[in-house]
Amino acid sequence: MVRGAEAGGSGAWSEGTARLARVWSREHGILVATMPRSTPRPERPAAASAKPLVRVVRSPRRRKTVTAYRDGDTVVVLLPSRMTKREEAHWVTTMLERLDQRERRRRPPGDDELERRARVLAARYLDGAVEPRSVRWVGNMRSRYGSCTPDDGSIRLSDRIASYPAWVRDYVLIHELVHLAVPNHSAAFWRLVARYPLAERARGFLIAKGMDEGEGSGEGSEGSVEPRGSQPDS
Repeated sequence: MVRGAEAGGSGAWSEGTARLARVWSREHGILVATMPRSTPRPERPAAASAKPLVRVVRSPRRRKTVTAYRDGDTVVVLLPSRMTKREEAHWVTTMLERLDQRERRRRPPGDDELERRARVLAARYLDGAVEPRSVRWVGNMRSRYGSCTPDDGSIRLSDRIASYPAWVRDYVLIHELVHLAVPNHSAAFWRLVARYPLAERARGFLIAKGMDEGEGSGEGSEGSVEPRGSQPDS
């Protein structure tokens, strides 16, 4: 959703340099921004890309807000009916760019970026004591969020967590990184995991999703984050 203050006077907005004030809605993928009292100068166009279908809906009841959201392959933009065609063009372009920027920020990292992140976390919280040799997403892991093989230093994360918050993905990476050195869920394992400041919060998030840390693969050769299993050793 895009929200903003209504222009004063007769509704004809003067040229100005007021900037957009942005407020991001966390619900329903709706974008929220505040409209200035004067039309901002045109922004530099974004890099050329495939333009989505746009449906503009004007409403006489809409006085102070402009809303933009996706409906399938179409971006719906809701505008006050008093807007001029020039103002409409400005806001449609602006909101398409804002929507694209937000979605790009939310896009999950690729394998290379995931591996770089794992190395950063290992250096920051585990003093570089472990070094993963490969970190990648997999699509065939349905009963776990992550697993690793200490023998070859490989870590695999389920693509189900790709859309989870970055701090939750970091926790799963920390969990698997520690397993490269400690393949069980001993007290020593949990002490190392606890070095990650958001460990308990992330664990609560996973529990709310119906998952918890299990006791590994059962063979002792792999560590994993599994469906709700036994509690950590204390």
